[in-house]
Amino acid sequence: MDVLDGQLELGVLDQSPLRKGGNATDALKDTVRLAQTADRLGYSRFWVAEHHNSSTFVGTSPEILIGQILANTNQIKVGSGGVLLTHYSALHAAEQFKVLESFYPGRVEMGIGRAPGGGELTTRALTHPKLQPEENVFPDQVSDLVGFLKGTLPDTHDFASLHAQAGPPSVSAPQVWLLGSSDVSAKLASQLGLPYAYADFFGDIREKGPSIAQAYRDNFQPSALFPEPQVLLALQVMCAPTQEQADYLGASRNLHKAAFVMDAPREGLLPPGEALDFPLSEKAVEWQRKFRAGYIDGDPFTVKNEIIDVAKTYGADKVGIVTITYDIEDKIRSYALIAQAFGLATD
Repeated sequence: MDVLDGQLELGVLDQSPLRKGGNATDALKDTVRLAQTADRLGYSRFWVAEHHNSSTFVGTSPEILIGQILANTNQIKVGSGGVLLTHYSALHAAEQFKVLESFYPGRVEMGIGRAPGGGELTTRALTHPKLQPEENVFPDQVSDLVGFLKGTLPDTHDFASLHAQAGPPSVSAPQVWLLGSSDVSAKLASQLGLPYAYADFFGDIREKGPSIAQAYRDNFQPSALFPEPQVLLALQVMCAPTQEQADYLGASRNLHKAAFVMDAPREGLLPPGEALDFPLSEKAVEWQRKFRAGYIDGDPFTVKNEIIDVAKTYGADKVGIVTITYDIEDKIRSYALIAQAFGLATD
């Protein structure tokens, strides 16, 4: 697939990060404000994440947050990046998003992930007192979810007589995406004829990403909803007027990443100056170097060209941009500079 500048569809993925000195209310309101900005700037979609028991990311309920965003924006598509389906029943998840779709038809997207979104104890608590599902039930969950949303469960299915409320299957349903960072969800997406989003923004998985995306396209089984494969590429990006400013702002994000291998602060993102002054072990420096190799940080010209180049490598015509900053104003400016560089309909 040849990805041309004018054909690249840009969206936003926000994880509702907590900053030092702030609180969860601030972080969630920042996400809504960012969505309003993305709507005005001409971005095509805005997805929110699901994390649990995290000291930095406070978005535990994408369904509720999506409702708030839809109510405070005008046209941008809003979705999950993604709902962690292994914790929930397919019918429950389907009905939550059908309600959202009933309020805002044509604007709701439902990204599905199979990761736990937290540690083992968190996973147990989310399913307690029920037993945790086996990993091999995830494909059936996704099939059931689509069946509930579209009213396409086979007659032999145990729940064939049920459909997801609100409204009959003939009413519009949210678009379902499968999300992943390995070939497992990509294979399932190709088998079910669903669109696929690859989490390149993790920072250290680009080496295998393009081949996973290509395998998804090569093995795609057309469905009634999606006759052609669709690939969305989620990228970690920091844009500022200069390369030096982008590197400086990225220090908050980089230290948060280093916290996974050292005793670094976990009370939220630190201001860039504090993050740069924080002493790092050799292991942490190497850890940061590995992940930063997959990040796109720089001035608008550099960022635009690198986004296009990576999208071409994946054969993707849709990009979801993840930007993590201490200050919401710096994040808004980053997305505004990118929108301007790509010639979106800016306010």
